[in-house]
Amino acid sequence: MAVQAEKSPGQGQSDGLSARQFSDPDWAWAEYRPDAQRPWNLVRAGHLYRRAAFGADWNELQQALSDGPQTSIDKLLSPPADTAAFNLACDKYENATGSVNALRAWWLRRMIQTPHPLLEKMTLFWHSHFGATGARAKDARLMRRHVQSLRSHALGSFRAMLQGVSRDPAVLISLGADANRKALVNENFARALMETFTLGSANYTEEDIREAARAFTGWFTMSGRLRYIPREHDGSRKRILGQEGNFTGDDVVRIVLEQPATARMLVRKLYRWLISETEEPKAELIDPLAESFAEDYNILKLVAAILRSNLFFSASAYRRRIKCPAEFAVGIARALEAMVSTTQLAQDVADLGQNLYHPPTATGWTGERHWINDATMAGRSNLALALLRGSGPYGDKLDPRAVAEKHGSSTPESARQFLLDLFLQDDLDSDVRDALLKTMEAPTGTGGSDPAGMLRRFAHAVFTLPEFHLA
Repeated sequence: MAVQAEKSPGQGQSDGLSARQFSDPDWAWAEYRPDAQRPWNLVRAGHLYRRAAFGADWNELQQALSDGPQTSIDKLLSPPADTAAFNLACDKYENATGSVNALRAWWLRRMIQTPHPLLEKMTLFWHSHFGATGARAKDARLMRRHVQSLRSHALGSFRAMLQGVSRDPAVLISLGADANRKALVNENFARALMETFTLGSANYTEEDIREAARAFTGWFTMSGRLRYIPREHDGSRKRILGQEGNFTGDDVVRIVLEQPATARMLVRKLYRWLISETEEPKAELIDPLAESFAEDYNILKLVAAILRSNLFFSASAYRRRIKCPAEFAVGIARALEAMVSTTQLAQDVADLGQNLYHPPTATGWTGERHWINDATMAGRSNLALALLRGSGPYGDKLDPRAVAEKHGSSTPESARQFLLDLFLQDDLDSDVRDALLKTMEAPTGTGGSDPAGMLRRFAHAVFTLPEFHLA
């Protein structure tokens, strides 16, 4: 099944804006204000929650409609009062975990239950960005500390995050950079730092890599702990990205953050995560955000500017990302307001290509269209079916009919409409919608002819629509 990202907000209608407006940074990054052509409605509320969270439940959608866009964004950006207590409780259980596989389950549970979903969404982004993997680290403690550290900085300071990453045993072991001697310089971390974490390719030379690697000499990971051995540090002068001095690793972090290419690369990557992955943004669109970001590397400020913008709420951003497997699975569970076995879910998400705590390479998951092929689309359909079946490894936890009735939709017709509004904000072409409604006419397969079973079958049909796989 091909997934096409061609819909515009509001039943496929244009928002009345010109191509020139979309490429104008002053308009693009100005704060979105609803108007007659671009109203604040269920469609845009759903779009916000798919990007800044893992989708929304019905109460969240209705509250967003009442609050308006900017207040809704405020709530997503700022953690509720109970977030700290929630995270402490989750950390306590994770700290007692002895395997990386168990950590995967706890993280999915956290994604489903968190009162601050944007924090988990951004932690997932940075997890892929830095690419540390349990397959190399082979120590649940190291991977737990790594992801907890990412979470602590996910909406904070990228400068502080990068400094922590430079001394993170899980990252160093994953890169094969766990030993860096003066007489045997290891270039692996310096290369990843410049190419993957900050500058991007073509913005450094091989000499920069060699010199930066010398600055990091003296650091070793031994028995899962970071150690600095002064006699193994090369204290001679180095020339890195045009600067000279007796640099240490901390100096290298400072120097790469001073390069304009770093902020531009990170803004482009966040653009693809939060705005669109279907086309490369022009430099004039990226530059204003990059210049602002480079001033203090405040991630929250950057994310806020993107989420509040005209561009974020425009047709250029709508359904322009393919959901990763975690977004797909967690979005179903959160919307249906129930917890499922996340041990099983972690394995099913891994089978779809996203093995949490195990990014496949140092560059993380490729994502985008790589999430989708014949096998993974069949796998997503099977996972949705298993979640809805009412038996098996997920039990009877997710019940579309119970959720519909809870929110006042007790007839078959109103329940179907409720699910369309909940999961797709009823934003479907009329022919697709008509075909979908016909799935209720043949009581074969899952659920038989009983109302609850038929609504499960209808929900499964919704989850297999191409539109549902787009964020």
